[in-house]
Amino acid sequence: MSVLPSPIPRTLQGPDERVLASDIRALRKARGLTLAEIALKLGRSVGWVSQVERGLSTPSLSDLRAFAELFGVPISLFFSHDVPVESERGVVVRAGRRRTLGTSESGLVEELLSPDLGGSFEMVRSVFAPGAELKAEARRPTEEAGYVASGLFDIEISGVWHRLGEGDSFRFEGKPYRWRNPGTEPAVVIWVVSPPVY
Repeated sequence: MSVLPSPIPRTLQGPDERVLASDIRALRKARGLTLAEIALKLGRSVGWVSQVERGLSTPSLSDLRAFAELFGVPISLFFSHDVPVESERGVVVRAGRRRTLGTSESGLVEELLSPDLGGSFEMVRSVFAPGAELKAEARRPTEEAGYVASGLFDIEISGVWHRLGEGDSFRFEGKPYRWRNPGTEPAVVIWVVSPPVY
């Protein structure tokens, strides 16, 4: 009796799926979660989560919704990886192909300027609507910096408010912060966060 060889795990063929796998792994690591914790929260096996992160299994749409809810990100983050020129994949992000991370209803719309969520930092274009504000203080275990491309932008770092205008910049690490747009026009801030948190 001959023994059939074990099936070889299928690696996802498309580059979009490889970026998706990398993004899911980066999100898990950014939140300090283990494979076992993710598996428990999703009601899946550790092996399945590991296969998703390595590009060996493709999550369904309902799985992606569960990942998005677990990580606190919009499901749209997992889509729009399309890069028409293969040599630009993982290197260049064209203006019309950025992944959107927020909604206009929240007063903050963010676009991922980084090609993916891997690496030691992420770069985001944040557009703050007039009057929008982060009322509750936030604090992340990250180093963050920003450059105000246009508009007025107020940021409170460790209890001290700073009013910034076009061309101004800021940086802080692991400190509590809040923000608001005191102006009548949208404020555009290029924000860099290390390590990535989306």
